[in-house]
Amino acid sequence: MEILTGDSITTCLSPLVHDLICNLGFELTEICDINKIVTQNGEVQWKAITDRVSYAALGQSLDYRRSVQQLGPVCEAAHLHISSLTRAQFEVRYSPWYQWTTYPELFLEIVDALETSQCAAISLSVMKLAACLERALGDVFLLIGKECPFLLRDLLASAELTQVFGHAVMDVLKVFIGSPCGLNLRNVLWHGFASPHDIPPKYCSAMLLLTAGLGQLLKSYLHHTKVTLAHRPSVTLANLEDVIVFPECDLRGTLSIRDSDDEIQLSIKNHVAILGTGSEQVQVPQCRLHCLGGGCSAVTETPADMLRSHRFADCAMLLLSQLEAGLRRIFAAVNKCPDRLLTAESTILYTTFDEILAQHMSDGSINQLPGFLGEPAMEFLWDLLNYQEGPRIRDRLSHGEINLREFPEVAASHLLSFSLVLLLRFTEEDALSEPKEEAAAQLLVSLAEGYRSRCHPAFQLQKQIVLSCERSLGMWPVPPLPEECCQEVGRLEGNSEACACNSLISKILCELCHYVPGSACAVDGLDGLPSDKWSQLLSELCSTRIPTLFCPRIVLEVVGALRGISSQCQRVSDQVIASLQLRHRQWVERRLRSRQRQNYGRMLSSVGLLRSVLSLISLLLALELVSVHAVRGKGAQEQQQYLRVLKVGPTIY
Repeated sequence: MEILTGDSITTCLSPLVHDLICNLGFELTEICDINKIVTQNGEVQWKAITDRVSYAALGQSLDYRRSVQQLGPVCEAAHLHISSLTRAQFEVRYSPWYQWTTYPELFLEIVDALETSQCAAISLSVMKLAACLERALGDVFLLIGKECPFLLRDLLASAELTQVFGHAVMDVLKVFIGSPCGLNLRNVLWHGFASPHDIPPKYCSAMLLLTAGLGQLLKSYLHHTKVTLAHRPSVTLANLEDVIVFPECDLRGTLSIRDSDDEIQLSIKNHVAILGTGSEQVQVPQCRLHCLGGGCSAVTETPADMLRSHRFADCAMLLLSQLEAGLRRIFAAVNKCPDRLLTAESTILYTTFDEILAQHMSDGSINQLPGFLGEPAMEFLWDLLNYQEGPRIRDRLSHGEINLREFPEVAASHLLSFSLVLLLRFTEEDALSEPKEEAAAQLLVSLAEGYRSRCHPAFQLQKQIVLSCERSLGMWPVPPLPEECCQEVGRLEGNSEACACNSLISKILCELCHYVPGSACAVDGLDGLPSDKWSQLLSELCSTRIPTLFCPRIVLEVVGALRGISSQCQRVSDQVIASLQLRHRQWVERRLRSRQRQNYGRMLSSVGLLRSVLSLISLLLALELVSVHAVRGKGAQEQQQYLRVLKVGPTIY
């Protein structure tokens, strides 16, 4: 593998998109009067902006390129205006108009970033602004609509937002962030296509002004309709604790990568772009290395710096965009489709995480990336990004669902660790020979290579069986049997049904023990299997690794049905616990009538058998899960019959 870091590639924007973002808005050199765009008290004059939007000659479809060109001078005027204000002046004039968002303080932070003129800080600001704006617009949508669209482009095209802000205003937003035909600032940054210097600061300033203008329009709408805007609560990262496998790393360590001219120093917890793909030669844009901490005076912060300063969301945002850019580079190399490396035009599918991590390419051929990365790395990425029960960290961040001020440190730290593992794997041996031999680095690589999915439904079922069902069964209180119930118990113990059930459970347990590797369970009747053996059997079965990557639909349906049974078992167990506790308290307080005392005695006498039955069902669920992929070998009719049995047959009441 050879690492090339020349300047021949300076952006991952396609020529047409690069021209649209970096050049088109600078072609008109007219000077716009800022007083016609915004008043002295900060009120945005929308007509001066919307008049610059162009439409095709026929119909009302937007002419995006012409609109970008016409809006260029307006953006320049906005940038000069905001740059001329002190932070205090900006706060007085515009802060009230950001209160409709979930994070009004963000906009002052963006002003600070603009003042530094650091291209990476400005690009990061646009990413955060777009996410915050999308979340706020979703809240406005729900004033009228019922279910907020997931995609920003659908949200901006909705009739609900048009009703609040007007058609012309929504067209302006489409030019900036709502369509691949326009500037598309949100997507080119969040998907890692744009390098920091690709985004003109004036577009960030324009977005600041537009967001304030939206706040002014919304205030008028709320006043006339007499409704109140409610913000949806922030979302927490689901099952994050399951994904965490890496220990904390020492931020003081360094790795060195030498190129032909200088040495780029990377902290042990720094993120770096993926630098190579096996035997392929892959050019790494110098700008990307600069963004990650080397060689560029305009970039002073790395993800590790952000982590140290407790800017965990910023750290994760930078890592995610660079991770996608790096994986896209490998995807293009191993699949021999270099054209997929650049930003696609509006008529072609973008190459994003969705396709990079998929089993098949858009043309139906096999994606070579999963085999190249290996199953553990793919499972980690799917857990972190894709599975519905996982953190879905990129989706949550990019759509503004997470409170940026409360973003968990452990999530950012974990992304850094995984990025370091990729660096160690995809960099020349002689370039990183010493760091690769360090114990900390070897530990990270070892943990990554042993990773198994923790957010796939199959693992969640294993966790449910062991941590929920088995724990619930272990909490059953079995108080001493009242003396007057002993006769009833003796009669029940001689019951033929109970004896037959005991015998059946014993036989099943004996058979199960033969199929559990390493277990030696001597079962002698129902009482011959100690309670700790139940846990041992469950733990051994549920620790069995099950292939989870790209599971067929039928396997997922079976797992879902098994989870339904497990949930019912837990529900029954919880009900038994509640009933036993209630009846025992009533018994001690002598509040049970004669018939209730008899029923309580019968309940106590049957607790052991009921717990054994539920434990056995849990064991059978775990055993079914171990062999779940066998369903793929069944015919379609047999598969459906098996599913019906799981969904209907074992229902417990």
